[in-house]
This record gives sequence, C-alpha cells and structure tokens, in this order.
Amino acid sequence: MNIGIVGLGLIGGSIAKALKKNTPHAVYGADTDAESLKKAVLVGAIDGELKLLAGLDVLIVALYPAATVEYVRENADRIPKNCIVLDTAGVKRAVCGELFPLAREKGLTFVGGHPMAGVEFSGFDHSREALFKNASMILVPDKNITIDKLELLKELFMSVGFTRIQISTPEEHDKMIALTSQLAHVLSSAYVKSPSALSHKGFSAGSFRDMTRVAKLNEEMWTELFFDNKENLLTEIDGLIERLGEYKCALYEDDRETMKQLLKEGRERKALVDKKYEKNNN
Repeated sequence: MNIGIVGLGLIGGSIAKALKKNTPHAVYGADTDAESLKKAVLVGAIDGELKLLAGLDVLIVALYPAATVEYVRENADRIPKNCIVLDTAGVKRAVCGELFPLAREKGLTFVGGHPMAGVEFSGFDHSREALFKNASMILVPDKNITIDKLELLKELFMSVGFTRIQISTPEEHDKMIALTSQLAHVLSSAYVKSPSALSHKGFSAGSFRDMTRVAKLNEEMWTELFFDNKENLLTEIDGLIERLGEYKCALYEDDRETMKQLLKEGRERKALVDKKYEKNNN
C-alpha cells in the first residue's frame, strides 16, 4: 500500500519507522518542520515527502486535535475516495464529532485512532520503531465503516507491534482516557511542584520516578487535550480530591484504623484491577 503520514513527531515518526521496519508498504511523510522531514528521509523512516494525496491507500494524520480537523477539512476534496483516513489524537469526541459528518459528506472513510504508547519526550528525534511493541491501539470507527476496511487497519497496526486492538466510541474513549492518561499527567505535574522535590536526591527511588515521569509533558498539546475533554477530566479530578481528603482527615484526626482501612481498600482495588486486566488480555 501507499501510506501517507502527516506530522512526523513522536507518534507519526514512530509509526513511519515501524512501518518501514516491519512492512513492505511505501511510506510518505509531511511535516511543517523541514529539518524533521529531512531526517526522516535520511534515516529511511519515509520513502519521500508526501506531496500529493492521490494514490494513497491510508492517510494517517498525527497532529493535535484542532490541527487534525483543519487538515482534513482543507484537503478532503484531494483525498482519494478509497483511502482510509485515520488520526492519532488523544481525544476523540472533538475530532470524530467534526470529521465523521465531513467524511460521510465527501464519501470518505474516517477512523479515529489513539495509540496507547509514548515517552515523556516529543519530536521526531525521540521517535522509535519499537514504540508500539505490546501496546494497545484504540480504533474509533464510524458506524458505516465496512468490515474489510476495519480488518485492514487491525492487520496494519498489529504488524507494527500492537498486540491489542480496542474498538471504542468517542464518548467511551474520552471518559476512560480522562482517568488512564489525563488525570495521571495532572497529578504528576502537581506532585513534582512540592518544594521538597528540589531536595529529593538520595531520598527517592522508583516511586518518585514513576510519579514524576509524565510531568515532562508538552504543555501546548496537553492543554488542548485537557480542554477538549474538560467535563470528564473534571469528574476525575473531583473524585481524586475527595478520596485524598479521606486520607487527610484520617491523619488530622489521628485515626489509625481508618487509615489502615483506606490503605486496605486501595490494595484490594489494585488487585481487582490487575485481575480484571489479566483476564481481558488472556
């Protein structure tokens, strides 16, 4: 197939590298950063610059949500009717809500996508062909997609390292991602702002590293993602604040029994979550 990738940052660059490493497909890329485009050609991540959309079988738009919608709107009439268009943005209602109707109007196939993989850095220089190894790929198809196109996407993403394809709706995706991704980034950002963090050397190990890792975020992108999913994220933040208040109250009241019960409940919930995850992945 001929595959086009718009946006050669961490995700787009990694998809390009993974496709060239693991598949026989031709890959063409586009990026506003000329240096990233040049590097992608030099390292063999793409076969060349994406200049024309004609002849593409799959078009992957790896941009921020608003930029994704803008790009597809501006280029909808140049995208071949048999081409599958897929995005990689971290929210789906804001993207699919705009592009599902547009795709139907133009006779195109648009599928929302979200690769559940990443590192705390951004840009093509940090992209890698093994980024998606054993990861989950979320696909959010429109109701009128054909089975053969959905199967094509499943096979394509499995070929580059994904081991689980999760089908979702835009609403379900955004509700779950508020907890599994967005809340974690808010918590990490707030946690590392403790004055004590500046003096952690010699007093920290894995817990500190795990809690602060995703504070190394791209504030432009994450601000857009947070506000595109504002209601769901607020629900998760409110819930976390309420639960933290229980631990705080137990300490204030010197209530050891309540603290022990809270910690026991957390341990049991973690075991239940792990058990359900293992069951769903067997």
